[in-house]
Amino acid sequence: MKPYHLLLSLLLALVLIAGARAQESNGVDLPAKENLHLFLLIGQSNMAGRGKVSDQDRQPHRRVLMLNQDGQWVPAVDPLHFDKPTIVGVGPGRTFGIEVAEAMPNITVGLIPCAVGGSAIAGWEPGGFDAPTKTHPYDDMLVRAKKALEAGTLKGILWHQGESDASDEKSAVYEEKLHALVKRLREEFNAPHVPFIAGQLGQFPERPWNEAKKRVDQVHRELPHKLPNTAFVSAEGLTHKGDQVHFDAASAKELGRRYAEAYLKMVNTTR
Repeated sequence: MKPYHLLLSLLLALVLIAGARAQESNGVDLPAKENLHLFLLIGQSNMAGRGKVSDQDRQPHRRVLMLNQDGQWVPAVDPLHFDKPTIVGVGPGRTFGIEVAEAMPNITVGLIPCAVGGSAIAGWEPGGFDAPTKTHPYDDMLVRAKKALEAGTLKGILWHQGESDASDEKSAVYEEKLHALVKRLREEFNAPHVPFIAGQLGQFPERPWNEAKKRVDQVHRELPHKLPNTAFVSAEGLTHKGDQVHFDAASAKELGRRYAEAYLKMVNTTR
């Protein structure tokens, strides 16, 4: 092969590789790996979302993507999660992604939805099993997150969980398990300083907290004082969808804004 033919072939190969990356999943344009900022969405039902989905929630934002159930990058529209397909709805993730994308115009947000409704924190340990969904929350998340990391860079972890640990026995060890989870995730992804943000459980007057739920809340509140690069997001004033457990769509979105505000403050970016 003549030198210029060889050069032409190499250039063509580079173009094809670049093109394949740009269209890596379902025709969605992916930026360079360092510009695809990944956020892990984990916990139980209020992270997965149970709010009513409207047409507005199905409108894509060109710089907010999600890793779907098949491991493909697609526009992030609600519902993001797929833990319980017949009841999943609007959660905080999509609004969080839009707020971050609007505040950081040079990046694309990649959401990794992995929450499992009803899961206890024990399910977020290696080998943990959630019987109702017949899933392994932590192990399944790990597979999905590593797939996502092929295309982007982990920038944050959003956690909303604790209702399933609001018993005397489980709440007594909740802090130990949550701190271990933060440490494990950071080690697993080789991201020792990645922000970890915990959201507060719903505070609904019709369903006062028992002492166990107050202990779980205290663990969430104290997290920023005990572990570096962590934050706590309040659920003050948010309302439920009529079941005294799950945030309605408007409150789930407001929670997403609060997560975004906390994250942007942690990385010193303001809108």
